[in-house]
Amino acid sequence: MSFIKKIKQFLGIGTVSVKLSVPPTFKTSDTLVSGSLTITGKSDQRIKSIEFKLEETWTTGTGDNKTSKEFTLGKIKFDQGFDIKEGEVVTKTFDLPFQFLRSENDRMKESGGVMGGLGKVGAFLDGEKSEYSIIATVDVDGAKLDPNDIAKIKKVVG
Repeated sequence: MSFIKKIKQFLGIGTVSVKLSVPPTFKTSDTLVSGSLTITGKSDQRIKSIEFKLEETWTTGTGDNKTSKEFTLGKIKFDQGFDIKEGEVVTKTFDLPFQFLRSENDRMKESGGVMGGLGKVGAFLDGEKSEYSIIATVDVDGAKLDPNDIAKIKKVVG
């Protein structure tokens, strides 16, 4: 392997490309999200593992008082490695189990009535906002920067 190829391998350049396919929404009452990951070999590689995560980025406040926290709602890892050849396409399906987290304002909103109204007002005043993403990371043997793909997904109450 040439010096340039070794550097590209180390940086994860020219190893594999990954494309995540997930539904646009998930229900708060669900316990898993299903999807698929398409891996295309850009050169002959050894895939050590694949990890899928559902993350929530929760922000509160506005302007200088804005704060963010990230929560992992679910994670699954496939440790069974495999080889992929240049030009080969491999599709892996997954069922990602998760547990939905609710803020105090969310719980109040779901109760309905006066408490539900107070929950909506509280969330608005606190500037609460949540964004959800599914992240797929492919661990390529010899690469420090593993290829990944991120797909945004929206929450539906139900």
